[in-house]
Amino acid sequence: MDIFASDGWLTMAITSVNDFVWTYILIILLVGCGLYFTWRTRFVQLRMVGEMVRLIAEPSVKTGPKKHISAFQAFAVSVATRVGTGNLAGVATAIAMGGPGAVFWMWMIALIGGATAFIESTLAQLYKRHGDDSYKGGPAYYIKYGLGRKWMAALFAVLITLTFGLSYNSVQSNTICSAMHQAFGWNEIVVGAIISVVSLVIAFGGIQRIARVSAVIVPLMAVGYFILALVIVLMNYQLVPHVFKVIITEAFGLGQFTGGLLGMTVMYGIKRGLFSNEAGEGSAPNVAATASVSHPVKQGLVQALGVFTDTFLVCSCTAFIILISGVYSSGANGIALTQEAMQSQIGHWGKVFIAIAIFFFAFSSIIGNYYYGETNIQFLTRKRWALVVFRLFSGGVMVMLGALASLNFVWSLGDICMAMLTACNLAAIIPLSKYAFKLLKNYQDQKRNGIASPTFKRDMLPDLKGDIQCWD
Repeated sequence: MDIFASDGWLTMAITSVNDFVWTYILIILLVGCGLYFTWRTRFVQLRMVGEMVRLIAEPSVKTGPKKHISAFQAFAVSVATRVGTGNLAGVATAIAMGGPGAVFWMWMIALIGGATAFIESTLAQLYKRHGDDSYKGGPAYYIKYGLGRKWMAALFAVLITLTFGLSYNSVQSNTICSAMHQAFGWNEIVVGAIISVVSLVIAFGGIQRIARVSAVIVPLMAVGYFILALVIVLMNYQLVPHVFKVIITEAFGLGQFTGGLLGMTVMYGIKRGLFSNEAGEGSAPNVAATASVSHPVKQGLVQALGVFTDTFLVCSCTAFIILISGVYSSGANGIALTQEAMQSQIGHWGKVFIAIAIFFFAFSSIIGNYYYGETNIQFLTRKRWALVVFRLFSGGVMVMLGALASLNFVWSLGDICMAMLTACNLAAIIPLSKYAFKLLKNYQDQKRNGIASPTFKRDMLPDLKGDIQCWD
């Protein structure tokens, strides 16, 4: 028996652990924190949407490091890393495993997750450091310099390296290989080998050049996908009320209770929602910390908007295509289900379009995942051999594993790593969140006093604790 197959013993063991962790631990922690942050910030993710939109157009502050990254640039990078596999394959998996009602719970975790994203990105700004060319920061930094717990910061750095640099790359590779096989009949192992070789080339040199190319191609593919999805929804506008009805009734319907499926619906909706929007996971703060803004709250608000953009726009497009097509009960899963749904609406070239789109989305995510891993390894150690080993595993071993393993194995492995990473990040931002609340009050007080663009200096809130370097 293939241990990586859907019925392999290793896959079944990882799936069992994954389901236990999510059912009894992480969902309660994630939802509980989201609700607490929502209440303490008085629904900041809803009442300040207008301010969020205004801030993405605000220019960077010309102080500090040489390279100034604006709020919009940090927003664009975070959205680029969010939009991808989770939006096309993750939504399909949620619907296939949890039913249409899972979409509702994806919306809910994004709604409360906006407050969590605000807290973690505000803290990343508060405790950011001066880098060689630009600011640097993230959860490892606010854990070390805010909480003063070096061991916990090191643990987070290890976990984000395992999650993004290793396990998520197997998810991306699995999705690319499956999409190419569905669209063109290409051998998945051969495709995996090619991706692995190219990934290693990128890992050992040339990542800046290819990242710049991806920064152009991926947004174009995202816009193209969104427009195509919108056209399909408009072509079937008469079915839109029915789609909403199916989502709501199956999220709370009697059949879900009597069939014992409600737990599966909620769990898959929340898991796939978190994988897509990353709120509370601790990934976006790494990007949020690099922005040159005049107040930490500004980037917190901008990153909260990124959660909504990902889930309520892109994820909803995929969900509506699948539900309009009616093929979600066909037995297909993952990217194959999205391709089947698209093909039912616009013919064979729809399957090809999804394959091409997911290639660019997922491959750019492999590059981005590598960046997260490398920067956190550098947080841990400056030894060259550590980077060499990481590059071999990230660009080679885990990419090839994604081509060989089953969809169930790679997603379950990714979910376990995501759960540990999220739990570590939430354990840090809960005690630090009081400083984010103070910063939000300071920002709102300045707005009420007629200051159009609030600024922050450390002496405004002398009771802030920790090693704060960039706000004197």
